[in-house]
Amino acid sequence: MAQHSAVLFDVDGTLVDSNYLHVHAWLRAFADEALPVEAWRVHRCIGMDGTSLIHDLSPDVPDEVGHRLKHLHSRYFHQAAGLLRPLPGARELLRKVADLGLQVVLATSAPEDELELTRGVLDCDDVVSAVTMSGDVDTAKPDPDIIKVALGKAGVAPGQVVFVGDAVWDAQACARAGVTAIGLLTGGVGGDELRAAGMAEVFDGPGALLANVRESAIGALLS
Repeated sequence: MAQHSAVLFDVDGTLVDSNYLHVHAWLRAFADEALPVEAWRVHRCIGMDGTSLIHDLSPDVPDEVGHRLKHLHSRYFHQAAGLLRPLPGARELLRKVADLGLQVVLATSAPEDELELTRGVLDCDDVVSAVTMSGDVDTAKPDPDIIKVALGKAGVAPGQVVFVGDAVWDAQACARAGVTAIGLLTGGVGGDELRAAGMAEVFDGPGALLANVRESAIGALLS
């Protein structure tokens, strides 16, 4: 096993059951600005950075409206924070990865305040080696920058890591960074679509990955 091998984890929708809270928060934000969007279209964009999501859903909004939308989304997401829960097996998966001698890296582009909420829900900071957040990059997934920042913080090369995520944007970012990716269905995206986007393997959720961790791409890091 390479000394610094690591598993990079997306957080929203991968470790914490938050995706549909984000959908609701964005719907409320767009409604406040009298910009009609459909819930399924919002869901399809979850995992993008906020600026990309806004421009994908409403391409012609001026910058000042975009700033208001982000502020409103954050407000409504915080209001719903009491509903946040770790996904089944998420904590145990992080601890298992650490017990195997691999670094646990939270490779997310979430804003710092939202990341604080989800890290509190996970309650696993004692096994986390490094963390990224939105302030680390100018453009988040599907651009590979956040993956590259995570590699730098962990001190690893692309071949020494596996990324675990729930969105096609995760797969696309990993492909551009040369990183193997595992997909989870917990974000609400189908397995066929995740595989087509580049996920090497797909599992139902953290618990299913935990049960098969040694047989998965993570296990290959141990050889």
